[in-house]
Amino acid sequence: MSSAESDTPTDRTPSGRVDVCVIGSGPAGSLVAHRLAAAGYEVVVLEAGPRFDESERTEQLDAHLRPGEGNPWDVGGERDAYTDAGERGYPLNAARVKGVGGSTLHWQGMVMRLHERDFEMDSRYGVGTDWPLSYTDLQPYYAEAESALGVAGADDNPYAPPREEPHPMSAFPPSHSDSIFAEACESLGLDMHSVPNARNSEAYDDASACVGYGTCRPVCPSGAKYTAERTVAKAEAAGARVIDRAPVQRLEHDSAGETVERAVYATPDGETHAQTARRFVVACGGVETPRLLLLSRSEQYPDGLANSSGLVGRYFMDHLFAGAGGTYDRPTEQNHVGFNTSECHQFYDEADPVVGMKLEFLNYAGPSPVLGALNADTWGDELLGDLQGAYGTHVAMGALVEQLPRSENRIELDPSTTDDHGNPVPEIHWSLDDRTRAGLRRANEIQTAVLTELGVSPEWTVGPEDTGPAYHHMGTTRMGTDPASSVVRPDLRTHDLRNCWIVGSSPFPTGGAMNPTLTIAALSLLAADRLEESLAQA
Repeated sequence: MSSAESDTPTDRTPSGRVDVCVIGSGPAGSLVAHRLAAAGYEVVVLEAGPRFDESERTEQLDAHLRPGEGNPWDVGGERDAYTDAGERGYPLNAARVKGVGGSTLHWQGMVMRLHERDFEMDSRYGVGTDWPLSYTDLQPYYAEAESALGVAGADDNPYAPPREEPHPMSAFPPSHSDSIFAEACESLGLDMHSVPNARNSEAYDDASACVGYGTCRPVCPSGAKYTAERTVAKAEAAGARVIDRAPVQRLEHDSAGETVERAVYATPDGETHAQTARRFVVACGGVETPRLLLLSRSEQYPDGLANSSGLVGRYFMDHLFAGAGGTYDRPTEQNHVGFNTSECHQFYDEADPVVGMKLEFLNYAGPSPVLGALNADTWGDELLGDLQGAYGTHVAMGALVEQLPRSENRIELDPSTTDDHGNPVPEIHWSLDDRTRAGLRRANEIQTAVLTELGVSPEWTVGPEDTGPAYHHMGTTRMGTDPASSVVRPDLRTHDLRNCWIVGSSPFPTGGAMNPTLTIAALSLLAADRLEESLAQA
């Protein structure tokens, strides 16, 4: 029985009034919890999902490799119910994980800094909005985040923002597939460079170097890929208390409506408890964070907590995927590496169209032998020949394309559908605009040019008509200086409630086109500093 299914008696009753109650144990919540616990503050973390046993990663690997064994992270069901009302479908449960460690349990582990232009979209281009912070403001926290997550990288990207020191570990070498792309990119004048990865290229932070299972997403059996479980363990060692399987139902405020008083949470035994604290930190991701605030409506706040602007849930953003691939006439050694080792940021800052774009050279193109065998109509030697012909002979490129914030893209509550606790589920409204479609077409043009230069005829393309999300939920409690047009301040504290902070990707005013977790971590460390200052002054 997995730890997700076990029901070992655990004390999930609340502590007395603590200094900080953190809701969510992904990278954002765990970094705040660790920082404050290490500073001597009493911290309780409430996590909706279970604590997965790291000794069971091999069994989870088996579940991934054997189709039909189910999701290794217990995603879906009534607990994770949602509805989809936008013009474009959004497969929410394809990505999120509720559990100690959050979605880093099954993430890809790519960790780039945003570019300087991402903080200045309105000033530079007259689109989107500016952040209330600059890249320079966040730069020291980026360095600290890279150390906390354990990033392997190199200073070989001519388009990256300025750095102050090397990455904690050296970058992974380019894959064999990257070497195939390199010649074509050179001919076309495209600059390839390494990918910063939150996985160990050498032993780091009491975890081994990557040993090449090649199954980073959804599970890394070796522990070389960072998950927030590492930071949770450090937080607990520093004195923090983590209560799993404790979904918070609502936040309740004081009579004046100025502070949050308690987090009301449920436990597997059917009980409901309330954790009181001096400070609260909401770290539930871009969908569940606005949902919790909307569920916490009161007579004083009928539209939900921290929502005097009416913007909680609005400006939901993601990154869009563009891709193209085909069959090459030489071995490409695909699926030997479970992560990307080279990218191209050359077109990221272009102004035509004004959407960020980063190109990826995939190391997992083509079918896996297991899926190929299960879907085949042949047997014996004929099947073996078919698999040998299909495996390791593909090449493909991907891209992430920026989606600018739009008010109509939002997370609401759907009272017609409830979860396992009777709460309205999140309802997702998501659509694309013409600017994003133009960015996707531009990515496809470049990808097709590279493949053609290789002599590969694209056999498939993912563009504006059939694109999908990268599962980076951003922008639903946007950050700003004006309470009328934002939910949290530049220090991540809500405008409305003076003891409530929001960390994660939901405060992003714009999302750029870089994988967001490093920026999530940097903002969380910034918020932790401000929280510590406020606790010291109280």
